[in-house]
Amino acid sequence: MKISFVIPCYNSEKNIHGVLEEIRNAMSGRPEVEYEVVLVNDCSKDRTADIIKEIAHEDPHVIAVDLAKNAGQPNALLAGFNHVSGDYIMTSDDDGQTPVGRVFDFLDEINKGYDVVCARYTERKQQSLFRRMGTWVNTKMSDWLIEKPKGTYMASFFMARRYIIDEMIKYKQPYPYIAGLILRTTQNIGNIDMEQRERSSGSSGYSISKLLKLWVNGFTAFSIKPLRISAGLGAVMGASGALLAFITGLRKLIVPEGKSSSFLISVNLTVGGLILLFMGMVGEYIGRIYMCINETPQYVVKETVGYHSKK
Repeated sequence: MKISFVIPCYNSEKNIHGVLEEIRNAMSGRPEVEYEVVLVNDCSKDRTADIIKEIAHEDPHVIAVDLAKNAGQPNALLAGFNHVSGDYIMTSDDDGQTPVGRVFDFLDEINKGYDVVCARYTERKQQSLFRRMGTWVNTKMSDWLIEKPKGTYMASFFMARRYIIDEMIKYKQPYPYIAGLILRTTQNIGNIDMEQRERSSGSSGYSISKLLKLWVNGFTAFSIKPLRISAGLGAVMGASGALLAFITGLRKLIVPEGKSSSFLISVNLTVGGLILLFMGMVGEYIGRIYMCINETPQYVVKETVGYHSKK
């Protein structure tokens, strides 16, 4: 049996050694289990690329993948998934917050019959109010838009069987969403409760704009429910407009002319704003279709070191 760890790395020169040491310590207790660690440098601004290449040269268990441009965590994971050879694949963050040393707890849980086992954080460290709100929004989006099984928690820290990963890497479109890729393959998902640790150093690479982009990717790439909502609201607004026109006609017979102008202006502005919003939403979908047709690359692998350990 072999376990493959996939770790996206961004500005993690101070953290990655600690994460690897935790993996080595965990795996040393089960010498009969083979393992490999795929480190994916997502175009870091520090010395992360050089460090993981040095590690890959020295440690036969490590494969270093260097991306040519910053592609984001989902794409970095997919890039790493394309280099794994294990029977089970486990992801981890590069900042020390994910207790990757609990790998065999995940394995025990997955052997109960699950296809994927995700961490369910009972407590999160060093998260701002915005990040907590973002987590809540992401959870609700998964529940409704991509029909996540009720009571199941999705996280970027998970273990999956090999065939799940093989299905996920078939997705070649430019806007991946990891939870969506898992859920379109299986709904047989388990959870392990744990506490998220504090970062070893540095700060999160997710800005407000990146989080918003991630959410948009989630509901436009894996669900058409937003379009159905816009169609339903359009029907409601159309009916409301017809009713308003009827009421306005009656008022003009009773109320002196000009009394309802401010009300009508506000209604026009509201309706106009909704139209622009829906047009933007439709344009977002059309833009993504165009990008898919033109085969915009998800990520570009610049260099791979340690590939000899794949098989």
